[in-house]
Amino acid sequence: MGILRNLGPGLILAGSIVGSGELIATTRTGAEAHFDFLWLIIIGCVIKVFAQIEFGRHVITFGKSSLESLNELPGPCFHSTNKHGKIRANWILIFWVVMFLSILGQQGGIVGGVGQALAITLPITEQGAEKNKILSDKVSLTIKLKEAESSIDHESIELLKSKIKNLPPLPEANDDLYWSLLISGLTIFLLLNGKFSLIEKFCIILVSSFTLITILNLFALQANESWAIKLDEIIHGLSFSFPKNENGLNPLMTALATFGIIGVGASEILVYPYWCTEKGYGAFTGKRDQSIEWLARAKGWIKVMKWDAWGSMLIYTFCTIAFYLLGASILGRSGLVPAGSEMIQTLSSMYSPVFGKWAQIIFLVGSVAVLFSTFFVALAGQSRMAVDALVTSGLIPNESTLRGKLIKSLGVALPLICVTCYAFFPKPVLLILISGSMQALMLPIVGFAVLYFRYKKSDKRIGHSKLWDTMLWISFISFLILGAYQLYSKLFS
Repeated sequence: MGILRNLGPGLILAGSIVGSGELIATTRTGAEAHFDFLWLIIIGCVIKVFAQIEFGRHVITFGKSSLESLNELPGPCFHSTNKHGKIRANWILIFWVVMFLSILGQQGGIVGGVGQALAITLPITEQGAEKNKILSDKVSLTIKLKEAESSIDHESIELLKSKIKNLPPLPEANDDLYWSLLISGLTIFLLLNGKFSLIEKFCIILVSSFTLITILNLFALQANESWAIKLDEIIHGLSFSFPKNENGLNPLMTALATFGIIGVGASEILVYPYWCTEKGYGAFTGKRDQSIEWLARAKGWIKVMKWDAWGSMLIYTFCTIAFYLLGASILGRSGLVPAGSEMIQTLSSMYSPVFGKWAQIIFLVGSVAVLFSTFFVALAGQSRMAVDALVTSGLIPNESTLRGKLIKSLGVALPLICVTCYAFFPKPVLLILISGSMQALMLPIVGFAVLYFRYKKSDKRIGHSKLWDTMLWISFISFLILGAYQLYSKLFS
């Protein structure tokens, strides 16, 4: 019971990653690859937890932040001086800055997704209402067409194809952008007024409810012959198969970008110790010394952290599998691929076979909850890391008052930067996948850091098993293969 009372950091991450990784990127992968990459999705959720725990173990043991720890690693380093003293930023810290910028684009895609959901629910302009109707007709007709093809109803098939072909072109409408601006304003207000704990709990409740509905939806599909998932499809999905490129899509590249952000991505691995610090794991352990008392406290709080990390892993892995199977069974079979301004409307079709006319309402409420939760929690974490990067590199002095002011300033600046990204590049799925690619490139660096901590910095009294060390090496090798393939594809494709 003592352990259960102190869980929390992992649940914050679980609440923050459902939006971009699970709801959007995972379903997109299912739409492109069908069931082929189920094995990759599961590995992507499980394999990164070992690095997450080892990073957390290092922070609890030595009382240093993630970026402070990374900046002490060997390798090329930028040196200079200013009025505050020495400036030191190694290659890893500099690459983190590049990844941080891509994450702002990712959050732009997420706030755009919230804007799309609200624009469908409450359109602001007449053009927006008309666009919603056309998109809704297109999605519902496509779903009916798939059902007609399953029952081999030739008359209905030809009629539905004709209706889809004769749909009018989409009118220009910016309702999603207007709503994105309003959501960004609300986020700024909440970040400035310190309402984080309230929103965190509220969003976790909403995310949990939506996830439960998604899982129930998946099981209910099994009663519908057109959409039921067959056992041989699951077996095929676990058989390490690779789909072919079709219709201009590259499922492997989408899947690898998704691999970078599902479960705990590189960003979440680095943010996790900050939430452990705020929860008090390091403070309760105390400053490291040679006493038996400190060792007992360290082992105890590391045990709590392991329960926290593995418990949250079970939650988001189950959730990720549910979203992937929905994407494969409905979007993949219907030929619907979420993209651009049609993303939310397309994703809502996953709930139509079970919930009918209520599908869109259920999905819109749920998507607003999970996407806003992701947007808010991610920016809260990234603002802390950005300030820590300035302190760690020596650009600003390590003063608590200055830290607080800068975190609040970034609470204004970051949401505005994110919504600007969406305004100039209104393609949320692509923004999210770009960030996923950058995080996939960051994963080998995180894996290297974890091995360095393990063999060069760890307190031997805490102990590591041979099985644990083996899993750390497997994690690093998988990160390295993923990063190398991403780099190769970006340079030569």
